[in-house]
Amino acid sequence: MKFTKMHGTGNDFVMVDGRALPQRDWARLAQAVCDRHFGIGADGLILLLPSENADLRMRMWNPDGSESEMCGNGIRCFTKLALDEGIVGRGKAEFTAETGAGVLTLRPLWQGSAVEAVEVNMGNPIFEPERVPVAATSGDFTPDASGLRWVRGHVLEAGGRSLTVACVSMGNPHAVLFADEPPDRFPLESIGPLVEHHSFFPKRVNFHVAQVLDRNRIRVRHWERGAGMTLACGTGACGAAVAARQLGLTGDRVEVEVPGGILTIEWPGSGAVLMTGPAATVYAGEWQERE
Repeated sequence: MKFTKMHGTGNDFVMVDGRALPQRDWARLAQAVCDRHFGIGADGLILLLPSENADLRMRMWNPDGSESEMCGNGIRCFTKLALDEGIVGRGKAEFTAETGAGVLTLRPLWQGSAVEAVEVNMGNPIFEPERVPVAATSGDFTPDASGLRWVRGHVLEAGGRSLTVACVSMGNPHAVLFADEPPDRFPLESIGPLVEHHSFFPKRVNFHVAQVLDRNRIRVRHWERGAGMTLACGTGACGAAVAARQLGLTGDRVEVEVPGGILTIEWPGSGAVLMTGPAATVYAGEWQERE
């Protein structure tokens, strides 16, 4: 099986053109190829597939074999590979991809003949508790000043800490903790898995610790559902930016500093979220099938 190793701000993936490949146990394969000691090593396995509703379809599996609805950094790599390999015509200014979070519009940003970055229309953020989803009661989501019904200021108990989180979905669930101190001082490696599997989140959750630096910048670290700590989470950066904007902490456009680089997120308080960030190819290879 041929593959391409790619990354977006340090969030790395094994990319496979699956259009002509036979069906197999992709969950099990994801566990094997993502293993950093006995496999290729990655934060996820991504397939490029045909679609009846868009130009292409993206499916993504986490290192634990669970399938994710969407991956923001992964879809930028997906865009670059589709163009690099001629799967989508290089003359197209934009194209569409079917994901578990719906059909998204992708716009490559070129540096000469190479795709250096991608702007992704990530769709509208989801705030309704039952759609995130969270196991909220009516007291957890009284409408805010704008009349929006969403969970913010909810206190979770995890690892002996009381964590006040805001919850939003970008097609997959996110819980954001806004902290006064730098995120790298937070014990994410021990608290992250406790929040991911907390009973408040029936489908588990991606957990992010964010610090607002000013109206135009926030700093975020990520614990991803099914993957653990990663250098970047595209949907998580969007979720943190959206939550910060809705809470009045930032403006419409923010630079999100993650351990692997910088993502630019734009959201004016309604409508779709735009995410812009880099995509890079590391190397190509061939995976030898194992019994």
